[in-house]
Amino acid sequence: MTNFKKLNTKIYERKGPDITPDLIYWKQLTQPVLVKEFGAIDYIDFSPKEPHYFAVTCSVRVQIYNPITKLVTKNLSRFRENAYGAVFRSDGSLILAGGEEKNVKLFDVSTKSMLRLFKGHSAPVHRVAFVHKEPQIVSFSDDKTIKVWDIPTEKTLYTFEGHSDYIRAGIVSPDVPNVLLSGGYDNIIKMWDTRMNKEVMVMDHKSPIESLLFMPSGGLFLSAGGTDIKIWDALAGGKLRGSLAQHHKTVTCLRLASGGKRLLSSSLDRHVKIFDVGSFKVVHTLNFPNAILSLGIAPDDSTVAAGLADGVIAVQRRTDTTQLPKPTKKLPFQYKHNEIPQGIDEVIPDLTYDKEAKYNRFLRKFEYSKALNASLVPFVANKHPERTVALLRELQKRKAFAKSLKERDPKVLKQLVRFLIRYITDTRLKRFLIDVADEFLDIIAEYCHTLPADIRLLLVQLHEAVVREEQLAKELTIVQGMMQTLLAAQVSLEADTSVQYKVSKLQKEEVDTK
Repeated sequence: MTNFKKLNTKIYERKGPDITPDLIYWKQLTQPVLVKEFGAIDYIDFSPKEPHYFAVTCSVRVQIYNPITKLVTKNLSRFRENAYGAVFRSDGSLILAGGEEKNVKLFDVSTKSMLRLFKGHSAPVHRVAFVHKEPQIVSFSDDKTIKVWDIPTEKTLYTFEGHSDYIRAGIVSPDVPNVLLSGGYDNIIKMWDTRMNKEVMVMDHKSPIESLLFMPSGGLFLSAGGTDIKIWDALAGGKLRGSLAQHHKTVTCLRLASGGKRLLSSSLDRHVKIFDVGSFKVVHTLNFPNAILSLGIAPDDSTVAAGLADGVIAVQRRTDTTQLPKPTKKLPFQYKHNEIPQGIDEVIPDLTYDKEAKYNRFLRKFEYSKALNASLVPFVANKHPERTVALLRELQKRKAFAKSLKERDPKVLKQLVRFLIRYITDTRLKRFLIDVADEFLDIIAEYCHTLPADIRLLLVQLHEAVVREEQLAKELTIVQGMMQTLLAAQVSLEADTSVQYKVSKLQKEEVDTK
């Protein structure tokens, strides 16, 4: 007797994301632990030293959190008004913060005492930075100036002016401590050199600047503004090398991870995009429950902290991959391939039988009603809809779909209509399910008025779902027509430009010849 051929359900399986090393690596981050603060999170910065505590600037204080316990270990509250942009020094012993009070404050992390107070700005200071390997700091203010301060004397060493709007982004080059970058709400990025005491480069981002970042090589730097991240070449005089447009709302923060091999960008669209620095392609995406205003990541990638617009800090920790694997079942003894003991001519393997699904068993017995009922149970219909669709296709091939509904079981009818409502808009299945729905309505048309009220209500919902899908298809067709018109216009414009260029070139050649 030949074995019964099972239904082929693999062709309907949903394709998942490609399993890449980045997917495996970033999936090790746990679900976010949410910590409520008293206001919007302005800035998050991780200590370079283990255990990598992170400072959260929010409202009128700077709080230092333990990344493991998610509890506050220290609270810097020497602010009468909002604090902004607190950052750690490279040794993790000092914290620098600006604020609404127009001053810059320097704190000792261990004692929480304020060591220095830098006065001189006439408007709030939103971003500050330490100068690498120098006893200096830099402040970027809403008074449209950048100031370089001497830490021991609290005096201003340099003042740079040139922006026409608030400066909300600034950074010091990690390789050349004399080079600064500032980005303002005037859409302009300026590079300053303290050795020459002037600006050396000007770039136009076309949108208000929210964040700046030097790449590890030092030759490239990034700017975030609007929905774009732009790549600039400092060695080529600030030439634009490319633009990344992976967000659909304002990009708020840029960070480096994995030793400078990965770039993280956060946005008001609630996503954190992770880019490969080598190709600038998105390798993974992290999702959060609200708009992201600030982002921080530990130097060893062990913790990711996102500051949300509703005053919540979402903290994700990497799972410990050094744990011992779970014990596995002890397998029965088996001879290795091509290893047959002496004295034995042949080893016959044990026969294994797969468990037969109920709907396959009923199909084999030509019990079509029971097969349809078995494929519509919630576990199969919800978890594996491709199996239900495969059975419906088989019933149509056998011309037995009407026979399977002959008993008019209200339970089966209700389950079938609910299945159609749920999956008739699924791109994988809708083409076939539309035919099934059409045939189903033809079958029940004669006795539709005798059906229970709840089934008739489900039929109305099915109609509404089809109408919505039809309306969506019409709108997409209109959008497609618009896109084709725009592309055709662009091609025509490029062709006209090319013709004009060739004509002007020929005219110039004629003039030169004369």
